[in-house]
Parts: sequence; C-alpha cells; structure tokens
Amino acid sequence: MKTLQEVVLEARDKKVAVGHFNISDSEGFKAVVSAAEVLGVPVVIGVSEGEREFIGVEEVVALVKIARDNGLPVFLNADHTYSVEKVKEAIDAGFDSVIIDFANKSFEENVAATRECVEYAKSKGGHTLVEAELGFIGQSSKILENIPDGVSEETQTKPEDAKRFIEETGVDLFAPSVGNIHGIVKGGEPDLNISRIQAISQAVSVPLVLHGASGNSDADIRAAIEAGIAMVHINTELRVAYKEGVEEGLKSGEIAP
Repeated sequence: MKTLQEVVLEARDKKVAVGHFNISDSEGFKAVVSAAEVLGVPVVIGVSEGEREFIGVEEVVALVKIARDNGLPVFLNADHTYSVEKVKEAIDAGFDSVIIDFANKSFEENVAATRECVEYAKSKGGHTLVEAELGFIGQSSKILENIPDGVSEETQTKPEDAKRFIEETGVDLFAPSVGNIHGIVKGGEPDLNISRIQAISQAVSVPLVLHGASGNSDADIRAAIEAGIAMVHINTELRVAYKEGVEEGLKSGEIAP
C-alpha cells in the first residue's frame, strides 16, 4: 500500500486533493471510512488534541490499522497539536502525520518548534510526515458569529515567508493562511485568496494543505486545488451533520444506537 507522502504527491500531480476529516469517536470513524470506501478514494482521519483525548491515541491507531489491514487506504493525522511533547507522543504511537501548530507564536518560535518535531520524526525513522502552518486562521471548529480577531488579509501567508519557513524547518507539508478560517462564519466565509495559493505553490516544493475548508464554496475549494492545494481539511461541517443526525434520531422513536 502507498504511503501518505506518495498519496499526497500523486494528488498534487493530478490536480486533485486528499480529503482530511476529523473524528472524535468510532461512529465518526466508520462514517468517514465507509464514505471513502464507496468513493474509492484514500482518506486521512484527523484527530486534534481534544479529539485524541476523547477517543484515545492507541484506540484510533488500532482503528486505522484494522482498516488498512482490510486493504483500505486510510491514514492518521495528529491534527493541531500545541506542544512538541504531544507531537512526539503521536509520532511514537505510529501516526502517519502530525501538525505542530505554533501559528500564533513568533516566526522564530514557530520555526524552532517545527524543526524540533522534524528532527524527532527523522530520528524515529522518518515514517511520520510533519506539517506546520504559518499565518493565523483562528483555532475554533465551531459556528462563529464573526471572523476571529487577528484573521485578515494582512495576516495571510506571504510566499517569501513560506519559502523561508520550509527551508529552515524541513517540513513535509505546509498549511498557509490564504483567506481560510477554522469553523463556519454565520454571515458567510470570505473568498479564498486563489492567487496567493498559486504564488505560494510556485515558491515552495512541499505539498500545500488547506485548513478550515468548512463553509467554503465548492467552487472556491476546486479553484484552490487547481492552484496547488493537495489536501483539504473538513471538521466543522461534520460536527454540524453529526449533531443534526443525532437530533433527528432522537425524534424518531428509535432506541437502537
């Protein structure tokens, strides 16, 4: 079976993207994997720090292993992780990729933490990809009343900064701020900065990842992929669908889970 790196590079070459979907329990896992199996596409399961605490690190690793043993191209990512220690925990557990999120820190702090994670992954054999982000897009996968403070065109990632960051850290995947926002803004999402994505893609060699794609239009996401995005993160839309499904089920009179 192909590695996650092979799958992402192949997607980039084909101008398509790998879907990354967050889960927090076995029901969410089953839903995402079943849908990917029906569509015949590889998929990345994302678990943030909070989601990992809920489902369990060893438990989610086991679920992915079972899916892979059954021939399904399912990969596991330690989504937004805010300490080097937690990144190392995920690497040791056998995650396919990890994200060190120091985007709200200084450039220098972000570089130092990311480089430490990259070096640790390499010391363990280099089987785990390391991703980092530059430029702030908020931190909440919720329904938002307004665009989060600190998110603006001024804080979007500049191509020259992306190039320098990647050269100084050695990351395998890079998540820029390009008009994307974590969560869904009630009044509507701003348009993605497609020209900025294209410029960053031309300036760097590693695959680009679009975080916070919930709420963005299909047309915008397709344009972002055409411009160079190789992986797309969806979380809030799944949370909304999950809640609505549970509410509908409770109204139905059915008692079986």
